[in-house]
Amino acid sequence: MDFVYANENHSTIINEKNGVVFLTFPKLVKAGVCHGFSTRIGGVSEGHLSSMNLSFTRGDDPEKVQENFRRIGAAIGFDAKDLVLSSQIHETEIRKVTAKDKGDGIVRETMPGIDALVTDEAGIPMYTSYADCVPLLFYDPEHHVAGMAHSGWRGTVAKIGAKFVAYIQKEYGSKPENIIAAIGPSICRSCYEVGEEVAEEFKQVFLPEEIPLIMDDKGNGKYQLDLWKANELILTQAGIRKENLDITDICTCCNSDKLFSHRASHGKRGNLGCFMCL
Repeated sequence: MDFVYANENHSTIINEKNGVVFLTFPKLVKAGVCHGFSTRIGGVSEGHLSSMNLSFTRGDDPEKVQENFRRIGAAIGFDAKDLVLSSQIHETEIRKVTAKDKGDGIVRETMPGIDALVTDEAGIPMYTSYADCVPLLFYDPEHHVAGMAHSGWRGTVAKIGAKFVAYIQKEYGSKPENIIAAIGPSICRSCYEVGEEVAEEFKQVFLPEEIPLIMDDKGNGKYQLDLWKANELILTQAGIRKENLDITDICTCCNSDKLFSHRASHGKRGNLGCFMCL
């Protein structure tokens, strides 16, 4: 499987099982955490949703979406009927998931307005959805806590990654220096042009010396924004050690034939899924 890589990091593992291609992260694999990030490959959806669309809100046949969830679950290693789905709104609300929540979003309606999920209970697969935004994955091996946060530009400005770290510190006693984390496939700096309004939001929350690290000023009111670097700064400043952090080198927009990208498709696309299960 030939992906276009944004750099020489190669910290994303490409997996294939029964025709389903998904991505994993070395440090989480080494820690023994069941997780994966879907691609477009291996599902049954058609047209611009082909083939592994994992959203019920993009106009797809619900039965095909259910089959896609079943296939990706079988490939990664969880039972799709137990999934807990997020219902994301680019905010910073975190939901603690327990066994009673199994099936939320799959067999019944899910709680709205959630951009992060977390649990310390085994056997509860969790799902967050993407099509250019940044998936953040977390695992605390000491307290056996796993979770994910959806971090688009709004979530990044709001530093949802740091809020997630603070949340599991408070709720589970997690220590940031023990957390294993990953920044997953999303749009890269070269592909992500933003305007002055978005750039100004970042200038308000990042230090002046950090701005050149996360943003290139093109001089015409346009900027190239690096959400990977911005989230790396957020997570390491929250106490996560660099040696415990995998940062992807796969851009959704550069690989829009294999990954759904909102920008590359001008909104005509399905959704990718990120999954974790203890």
